[in-house]
Amino acid sequence: MAKPTDAPETSISGYESFSGSKGKNTHFFWWCAGVHQPTLAQYPTEHPKYHTLGGVLLATFALAALSSGYAFYTIFQHIGWAFAFALLWGAIIFNLDRFMVSTIRKYGMSSSSQWKVAFPRLLLAIFIGVTIARPLELKLFEKEINVEVESHIQEQIKAYNLKLDTIHQARVAAAMLERNLLLQRRASMQDTLLKLQQAYLMEADGTGGSGRRGIERITRLKQGAYEQTASNYAQLFPGLDTALARQTRFLENAAKELKSDQDKYAQSAYSNIGFLARNKALQSLSDREDSVFMANLLITLLIILLETAPILAKLLLPVGPYDIAIAKEELVPMHHLEKSIAREQDASPKMEVVG
Repeated sequence: MAKPTDAPETSISGYESFSGSKGKNTHFFWWCAGVHQPTLAQYPTEHPKYHTLGGVLLATFALAALSSGYAFYTIFQHIGWAFAFALLWGAIIFNLDRFMVSTIRKYGMSSSSQWKVAFPRLLLAIFIGVTIARPLELKLFEKEINVEVESHIQEQIKAYNLKLDTIHQARVAAAMLERNLLLQRRASMQDTLLKLQQAYLMEADGTGGSGRRGIERITRLKQGAYEQTASNYAQLFPGLDTALARQTRFLENAAKELKSDQDKYAQSAYSNIGFLARNKALQSLSDREDSVFMANLLITLLIILLETAPILAKLLLPVGPYDIAIAKEELVPMHHLEKSIAREQDASPKMEVVG
């Protein structure tokens, strides 16, 4: 009976061939499945199983890359960055899946032990599946989400405009009150000047005051009071006029500034629609529409199933000659190494006693 190492090498042509020099069995799907290719090449009956397993792992890479690519495109709005991050994220997910599958051993462990070992890997696969599913759901319901996002933005703009109107009305009321006070003060000062001027003029022509025309002393006193007050007020009028002009300009431009602020906010809201806004819109649709909720749930379960499929497939695969050969390659050297370590440990106390 021929030994396994004497089995003829099988060549696989077409898309199953990955790379390698002549005489070496190196296959892409085998590499995806994380198998030891020289050992697997000796057992042709095992090839279809691991071709299929590698294909499932490759499918999870494609899903992860597509999902993350769309998510990153909504963030960066740049096809180059989205493509680069899609490849990076897909490679990370693929490497994790490949690691989880390749570390599960079929031979030398009971079924319960295999499931215990696989349980943390399944939890991680479920988490990865949920992460992958969300961007795909956002893309699937893109039209409905756009309508919902539009509604959310309109509500935000309405709330912002109401808040801005309240602030604007308070500022306008304060400006009008300030302007009225300034006008009253200026009018009072002008009225005071007018009364002082009339007083000395009436004193001069005898129509007021002492009733005697030409009394220079009283006339000059009243004229001096007028001129002193006018000189003092002349220093105050420019400041009052500047403050009045400032308040008047504000009141004239208040409506335009309010409209400009509202337009800027609306433009900013529409130009900065990101992943979070779309995710919030999808959540609102799910909460309001049972059909959307069920569709999201089914998509998530489907992606989780696809993500956990490699691990489940590895657990459900029957033990084959490849698994036994791998166990022989790993367990026999480990057994010899353990026995060697045990012998050294047993010999150490005896050597100490002799010394």
